[in-house]
This record gives sequence, C-alpha cells and structure tokens, in this order.
Amino acid sequence: MISEASIDRTIAELFSDIRFPSEPKGLYEPLSYMISIGGKRIRPKLCLIAYSLFKDILGEEILGPAAALEIFHSFTLIHDDIMDESPLRRGKPTVWKKWSANTAILSGDVMLIESYKWLGKGPSHLQDKLTELFSDTAAQVCEGQQMDMDFEDEKEISPADYERMIGLKTAVLIACAAKMGALAGEADARTCEAVYNYGYNLGMAFQIADDYLDAFGDEKVFGKPIGGDILNNKKSWLTVQAMLKASDKQALQDLMGRPAESAEEKENKISSVKRLYCESGLEDLARSEVRRYSEKAMEAVGDIGLGTVRAEVLHRFAESLVERAR
Repeated sequence: MISEASIDRTIAELFSDIRFPSEPKGLYEPLSYMISIGGKRIRPKLCLIAYSLFKDILGEEILGPAAALEIFHSFTLIHDDIMDESPLRRGKPTVWKKWSANTAILSGDVMLIESYKWLGKGPSHLQDKLTELFSDTAAQVCEGQQMDMDFEDEKEISPADYERMIGLKTAVLIACAAKMGALAGEADARTCEAVYNYGYNLGMAFQIADDYLDAFGDEKVFGKPIGGDILNNKKSWLTVQAMLKASDKQALQDLMGRPAESAEEKENKISSVKRLYCESGLEDLARSEVRRYSEKAMEAVGDIGLGTVRAEVLHRFAESLVERAR
C-alpha cells in the first residue's frame, strides 16, 4: 500500500508544480494566488488515499483527477466569497477583496474550465465515468449553494432541509473525491459505492464541524473571521438547532436578523448569539453530531474487506478532518 507520507509529498509536489497562463495577468493571477495560499487539500488527498487502497504505486493517471478536485473546489470558494462578502480565506484576503468582484467572477469561471482540463488527464478508459461523476457532483454543489442562499431569507428551516443542503454543498464533493480514487484504482462497483458513502458521511461531519468552528473556533486556526455565519444570517447547523430549542422563536429570529454595521454592533450580535448557543447546550451537541457522522463514515466501509491496515488509514483521515471540533 502507498504510504501516507508518500501521498503527502505527492500532493505538495503536484500543487507546487501547477502553472496557469501568464496573460492576461488580471485573469490568471488570481488562480495562482488561490492555489498558492493552500489549504488542507482534503479532496485530492482523499482521492489519492482511496486510490492507494487498491494500488501499490501512485500512477500519473490519478494525479490529474486529484488536481481537478482541488481546482474545482477553489473555483467554488472564489464565488462563495463574493456571495458571502467574506474578506478572508485561509487567513489571506479573498480574491474579490484583493482584486474586485468582477475579476473574481471571471477568474472563478476560468478556474472551473481548468478543472476539466486536469480531469482529462485521468485514465482514458475511465473518462466517461469520471466526467459523469465529476459533472453530476459539480451541478449538485451549485444546487447546494443556491439552497444555502435561499435559506438566508427564510425564518426557519428543518434539520432535514439543512442536511440536504450541506449534503449537496459540501459532502458530495468529498464523496466524489473518494469514489474517483476508487474508480481509478479499478475497484468494483460495490466497493466504489461504499467508499463514496464513507466520503459523504465524512463530508457531513466536516461541514457541521465547520459550522461549529465558525462560532467557537480560533480565527488564527480557522483562517477566516469568527462569527461570519451569524453576521450573514446564514442557517448553519447551530442556528437550525437553536430554532428547534427556542421557547420564543420570534425573539430568536429578531436577534439573528439584527443588522450589524459597526464593529461594536457586530461584536454584540456575535456574542449574543453565541451565548444563546451555549445556553441551549449546542456546543456539546454539535461535537456529538460530528462524532456520529464520523462513525457512520467508518461503518460504510466496514464490510468491503479492506483489512485492518487500510481501514486504519481511512480512520486516521476521518479523525484529522474533524479533530478541531472535538
């Protein structure tokens, strides 16, 4: 089996070697910027890990699809940051903030195109399957983002609607990464589906952990300002659960919908909502939900004959993804 250290080295080399055209500078410089500021690279890493479950050598044919996943993810972040008016991404100015919203829109568009170029470097005999999986997933991510924006204008949403939204916006791309690696590794259909379900449940855990950290994380570790979801009146896991537990829903809605323009107003709104979360016991409940989905991820691959060593690799990856919310 391919070692995790080898996978980490391969990913570091892969993204340090990625180059985009130099002209027009205003179009392509933001692409290089997004790749350079890094991130956890969880999607390409999971793709290579899934591939390594079935192959003993990292072939060139898997590197293109792995890169495509991260480039596509970066495209979604560029556009999401415009819609959320986020000033920071991974501790750095967002593309729209550093350049302009118009530049970010166009650069995001070309980054999406670039992701398909890299996907085309995958195994030729699997191109139809890889492209179908990738394209279906890309459309689902956009559907999830639209649902997320729609929820901002709704007073209350159900936990089921919230879970469907994050399943589309976040979990399907992580699931796609896992299945893409298994497909390229020539795993059978049942195994590919099990690995997909592992990735999906892990993606659910990851998003709930992200919602938790947006309120209770450390800005230096989280990479963006704490309380962004609260200020944008986004329906996170925390707000959905808070609404379920509220004795006075109108008062809670008024609090969450309160405008916050000045620094003092923003600080007061964030602290007031966080206090409500704490009083409702949502810190512990969120961490419990993260654990539940992480366990479901491992259960999904529990009966496909991976063996102890390979199963432990998936377990370590799952733990690393949500450890900040433990």
